[in-house]
Amino acid sequence: MNTPVFVLNTNAKRENHKEAQKGIFMAVKAVASIIKTCMGPKAMLKMILDPMGTTVVTNDGNAILREMDVTHPAAKSIIELSRAQDENVGDGTTSVVILSAEVLSAAEPLIEKLIHPTQIIKAYKMALDDALQFMDQYSVQVDTKNRQELLKVIQSAIGTKFIARWSNLMCGLALDAVQTVHIREDDREEIDIKRYVRIEKIPGGDIADCRVLKGVLLNKDVTHAKMRRMIKNPRIILLDCALEYKKGESDTMVDITNEDDFARLLQIEEEYVERICNDIIKLKPDLVFTEKGVSDLAQHHFVKKGITCLRRLKKSENNRIARISGATIVSRTDELQEADVGTECGLFEIRKIGDEYFTFLEECKNPKACTVILRGASKDLLHEVDRNLQDAMSVARNILLDPRLVPGGGAIEMAISQALSNRSKSIEGIHQFPYKAVANALEVIPRVLSNNCGANTIKLLTELRAKHATNPTANYTWGVDGDKGVMVDMTQLGIWDTHSVKVQTLKTAIESACTMLRVDHIASAVFQTRWRSWSLKELNKKKIDPINKQKKKKRKKNKQNKTKNYYSKSHL
Repeated sequence: MNTPVFVLNTNAKRENHKEAQKGIFMAVKAVASIIKTCMGPKAMLKMILDPMGTTVVTNDGNAILREMDVTHPAAKSIIELSRAQDENVGDGTTSVVILSAEVLSAAEPLIEKLIHPTQIIKAYKMALDDALQFMDQYSVQVDTKNRQELLKVIQSAIGTKFIARWSNLMCGLALDAVQTVHIREDDREEIDIKRYVRIEKIPGGDIADCRVLKGVLLNKDVTHAKMRRMIKNPRIILLDCALEYKKGESDTMVDITNEDDFARLLQIEEEYVERICNDIIKLKPDLVFTEKGVSDLAQHHFVKKGITCLRRLKKSENNRIARISGATIVSRTDELQEADVGTECGLFEIRKIGDEYFTFLEECKNPKACTVILRGASKDLLHEVDRNLQDAMSVARNILLDPRLVPGGGAIEMAISQALSNRSKSIEGIHQFPYKAVANALEVIPRVLSNNCGANTIKLLTELRAKHATNPTANYTWGVDGDKGVMVDMTQLGIWDTHSVKVQTLKTAIESACTMLRVDHIASAVFQTRWRSWSLKELNKKKIDPINKQKKKKRKKNKQNKTKNYYSKSHL
């Protein structure tokens, strides 16, 4: 009789083909069921207690899933989809999880009918290619120079969010911020929201006080009380070095034999600080910003020359100031030149808001960075407005980079579903069933919308399906009104989604479902120390007490350290 060979750790948890697939289907459905009610204008809120003890109340899919602690690898993978969607296009984080779960669930009955996963995946890829073609056919161009049209698109995107009641104000803020950082150079376009749009949340005031500052706002005050606090048309120098005497990174020892040596040390330090200050002063700046510290002696030299100095800026803040003022960040003061001085900022002023001082750099000639100032009653309110405003800015960025729209309210999903259903009739062989399953799965978006607003889901979906079937080319804009729960033409309601978001949602959902279908085994090995895997009988037999053994080792180590310390001191 052969002895069994164990390849994996005997404590590892293993799931075979059937169990693994069943576990994946259940995990994905569980995650999707949590955020299904967070879609549409009648979305419900989720209250989450994060590990730090802070309560988060939101209906943002990405924010909810980010705070969830799950153990199943499939659930972690589906949550990662929401994060990837948010990073790429900034919207559709709830839709992508719901659609991915539905597409994956549509494969469950096919696997039970013994259709091989590779055949299902092949049909899914065919359906994805055709769906993207239909998406391009149903898309319409938008004029990016028409501000009112852009505002309508952003309003439809944030209509399901908390800030919908201030939609006119917030849409204007998002569009102004994105247009400020929009750069066109030859054939290259760049809109870097993450780096050059800063959202500053200041508790107090009213939501109506929110505005876009076409410049930079810093939560800083001047380093010296006698420095100027308001300067018009300042000359700005940006530094990435310390304006103080360099100190040794490790222990530095200096032998001093007489009193003159110590005086010479102080003199060397003063001469060094004076030299770097003179390098700056000779360019006659009004403002000096540095990412490092500024010594008291350097402040004294600056005050005498009427120069205002701010210290310990973040790298990102320094980059934004460089972008609005035309200054160059310099790492050594002896390399400063006239071309490095920024002169494009119109006003520097320090103002007090509440109990804190803020530095305003505004009225710039050609600002390519901005700060969105958010005011509100509480920090929780400001955090939610911040999340919603990020989504609005992402929508504005997507429109400017890809000015194509598709009808919202589940209309585009129903139109593509109808088109795929018609095309599935011409597909021969076993691929017809998974292809048709993708078409049915796309109906989940209008179904969830109607369900969340309390409408009769079966009746509404039947009417919508019939409407799209009668004349697909003319009725592709008909969808679900998420407020009233009735079928309506999206062109009349003015609900549009960006083409790039819908394309990314489809690609991510179907490709992730294909990845999950390829999994046929899950093994999660748990690392354990050797003595913990021994039985009580074995421990008695070996006469090993793991806890006492560790105590003995610790006592022995402490004894050795005491002996070592004794001989290291001057006892001999």
